[in-house]
Amino acid sequence: MPRQKDILTTGEVAKICSVAPRTVSKWFDSGQLRGYRIPGSKDRRIPLNALIRFMKEHHIPLEGLQSGQTRVLIVDDESEIVDVLEKVLSEQANYDVRTAHGGFEAGVVCEKFRPHVMLLDVHLGDVTGEQVLKLVRGNDDLQLCKVIAMSGKLTDGQAHHLLQQGFDGYLKKPFHVRQVIEAIEESTAIVY
Repeated sequence: MPRQKDILTTGEVAKICSVAPRTVSKWFDSGQLRGYRIPGSKDRRIPLNALIRFMKEHHIPLEGLQSGQTRVLIVDDESEIVDVLEKVLSEQANYDVRTAHGGFEAGVVCEKFRPHVMLLDVHLGDVTGEQVLKLVRGNDDLQLCKVIAMSGKLTDGQAHHLLQQGFDGYLKKPFHVRQVIEAIEESTAIVY
């Protein structure tokens, strides 16, 4: 999205705030987010300055406005994997990357960071991958987040089952960084 754009659609605001478009509509309709309707239409438009004011009031990170970077959250209890992925994805792929070493920590980070993509080890010590997925899918503000399962113990049948459960993709460990980047790009291309 070009930075000089002064008027935004609800879809653009949803992408910036990492929420579902219907959430933006609720904010608009309740009067929390200022804007206007296109005459003769139900389409809403939000001035950039009104969005910035709203984001500051509600402690929504302004990073979505300042860069077009894809936000990636890596959730894995294996520190070596997390460190390597964080370094490569932020330096080589230029993603905005955060990390979490467990399911509870992932929930806390999601609330503030609102990732576009979550790389989730489905065998965490504190919760299952399915529980984390359920929490993400149940949160209106994270509806656009794509969740990619990671595991070193996946058979083809289990991988197919993960997709049926609602995961947006999967990676079998060990994997090459190129596979991770391709999985991220593939999952975000559907939304953007």
